[in-house]
Order: sequence, then C-alpha cells, then structure tokens
Amino acid sequence: MSLAVCADVGSTYTKAAVVDLAAGVLVGAAAAPTTVRSDVLHGLDAAVAAATAGLGVRDAPWYVCSSAGGGLRLAVIGYEPLVTAQAGRRVGLSAGAHVVHVAAGRLGAADLTTLRAARCDVVLLVGGTDGGDAETITHNATRLARARWRVPVVYAGNGDVREELTGLLRDAGVPVTDADNVLPRIGVLAPASARAAIRAVFLRHVIGGKRLSRGARFARLVRAATPDVVLTGVEVLADTIGGDLAVVDVGGATTDVYSVLTPDERASGPAREVAGNLWRARTVEGDLGMRWSAPGVVRAAVEERLLTADEADELGVAAARRAADPALLAVDDAERAVDARIATLAATVALRRHARGAATGERSGRDLRDVRLLVGSGGVLRHAPTDTSGRVLAAVLADHAGGWALPRAAAAVVDVDYVLAAGGLLAEEHRAAAVALLRHQLRTH
Repeated sequence: MSLAVCADVGSTYTKAAVVDLAAGVLVGAAAAPTTVRSDVLHGLDAAVAAATAGLGVRDAPWYVCSSAGGGLRLAVIGYEPLVTAQAGRRVGLSAGAHVVHVAAGRLGAADLTTLRAARCDVVLLVGGTDGGDAETITHNATRLARARWRVPVVYAGNGDVREELTGLLRDAGVPVTDADNVLPRIGVLAPASARAAIRAVFLRHVIGGKRLSRGARFARLVRAATPDVVLTGVEVLADTIGGDLAVVDVGGATTDVYSVLTPDERASGPAREVAGNLWRARTVEGDLGMRWSAPGVVRAAVEERLLTADEADELGVAAARRAADPALLAVDDAERAVDARIATLAATVALRRHARGAATGERSGRDLRDVRLLVGSGGVLRHAPTDTSGRVLAAVLADHAGGWALPRAAAAVVDVDYVLAAGGLLAEEHRAAAVALLRHQLRTH
C-alpha cells in the first residue's frame, strides 16, 4: 500500500489518520493530547505512532496542519468598513484565521495602540480597488512603516501602488508579503492570492514564532492552519457532491461554520454585495463552545429565545462548571445529556448567525436553503452515540423559527473519523485520494 500520514495538531488534542492513497480509504487513526507546554512533537509523534501501529509504515509522507498555540490571529486594515475592510475580513476567515481586529479608514495614534493590543500574528492591509483610491492605503502603510511595525503584513490592496508601498514597508524593516487585490473591482471578491499569502506567512513566521517546538522539524512538517485545511476539505467535498454544503464544528472554545454555495443568479441583482460574494466561507463564533465558552452558549440561546428562564438558570450552572474546568469529562448519562444540549444550542445559534451573514459582513446574509448535506464535527459529536449526534443535527436542521435561509432538505452526517482535515491536507497533491476518502467516510455516494 502507498500510505500517507495526515495529522492535525489542535490546541487540546492531536489527531492522526493514515490513508491508503491508492484506494482513498482510512486504514488507521488515533489521537493524543497536544503537548503544547513542552514540545508539540511529543504529542504528534505519539498520535502518529498509535495510528500507524501494525501497519508497517516506514517512509510514508506526513501532511500536518496546526491550530496549537491559539492558531492564526489576524488583524485587517481597510479603506472603509462596509467594503474593503469587510472584504478583507471575509478573506481572513477563509484563510483559517481568527480575525481579532478590523480597522477602517486612516490609522491614527490611538488606532495603532488598539492594533498592538489585539496581539495579532499577521496584518492584512487592504484598501482601494485597482486604479481606485490610493490615499488611504498609502497613509496606513506609511503609518506602519513609521511606527517600526514588526508584525508580518500581507499587502492585498490597490494593485496600482502595490510595488511602491511594499517597497516602503520593506525599507522600514516591516516583514511584508504582497498579494493580488482582494477587491479588484466593486462587487468582485478575489480571495485566492491573499489566502495563499496568509498561509505562507503563517508557516514562515507564526509556526516558528510561537515556539511550539524546540527544533525546526515541526515548522517543516506544518503545511497550513487547521481551519484553512478544513475549508479546503469542505470545498473538495462540495465539488464531489455537486451541490451546496455546510459544516458546523463545535469545539471547546469556538464553534466554526463553513459553507460552500453554488454561484447562481444570487450573485447579481439587488442583493449583490459591493464587497463581493464569497461563495466558500467560514465564520468563527468565539462565544460558543463546549467548555471555555459554555456560558456564552447559554447567554446566546436566551437572546435567541431558544431557552426558557428556568432552563437557562439550570443550564447556566452546568455551563459555568464546564468553563471553570475545561478538562471536565461527561462520565454519566446526566452529564452527557447536558453536553448534548449545549452542543445543540451552540450549533443552532452558530448556523443562524452564519445564515444571517453578520459575522461575514454580508448584509443580505448567506442563502443556505439549497444545502444538500450538513456535516457535524467536533469531539462532542464524534464521540457521542450515533443517535445522540443525530438528534443534535436534526434539531439544527429543524430550526426555522427566525425565518432566515437555513437548509430546507439536507441530509446530516458526522465526521466521526475527522477526515475533512485529512482530505484538505491531501487535496493538492493527491486529489483523487482526498475525494475517495471524503466520499467513503462521509457516505456521500
């Protein structure tokens, strides 16, 4: 067999999968705690050793992604909030970043202070269509240069002044990478070049800079941020099924939602976004999670009128206990039922927000009515009994109380073996294997 090792070094657990490249099937899988307090290679090597036990794997290539150490923290600086700043934010999310700050307009001294306080890993500098306004992005690049900025910058704004401004930043010692304009024309969102540049900066500066490992081996192994890889896997799966697709990933601290929509007549007419339509998108809900953010789930559910006052009080106590002890394991039926309830609420609220479009800055929202497949992910769903995880996703699909465009007739499946990340890791070099793996494991024949 021709085998490949795929691994995701997460903030809590490191997951490893062994894939038969010829058949596109999973032949081994295991997980180990992420050893971020010592050297993440210890946990990575342990997970891979367990996944490959008995398989005779010697020289199989490794494909690794990582969100350890907080993943990729991105700040966006744009021209104005409803167009280029939002376009930059959408691109950052699609690149697997946690967007921690968005600024629009000319940077002042207070803005730079706020930017520093955001503790970003990368700054995405955007603004102006190609041939359009250049004054604002020139001002902002100049401010960064004069401020002796040392956080890596990705320039993805007005192409007419790209060479001039990247040269200005480099001369001032600012680490800068150039990319094509994310908004070359009004209504046209072009994320690919900036997404690739953010990925390159993540590998070059962030992975090494977080000191997750003592040597250079980990930096050589990692190919991208985990959410970037998962979105790639989602894109491959959507292309495979030939229709709209959504994924809800319920984690301990955040709930991520990915969707791939088919461009059609929705791309034009009155609903057309001046900041462009991103048909393959991701949102991150930082207040919705199973442990650290469990109290946020209760608060959000109350705001969404998904909980009665009595249930909110009772569930709030359980959520606070989980936030105080993120390592808490649900060991009996009562605790497992609480976890399932929190997961249902987190997934429901996250998908509502994604559909509304507020998190991506889309004023007309995301039309999820034609989604054919909803994939559930996250440990709470992967490790739950099939009937429990099925009920969670069924509740999400039955939620139409608010009237937003949620799926009308979608099938649901859980990514039990965490193959979306593996498929995304393999997609560039072994696309046929990635397609076969996703089809087989997620039963999309």
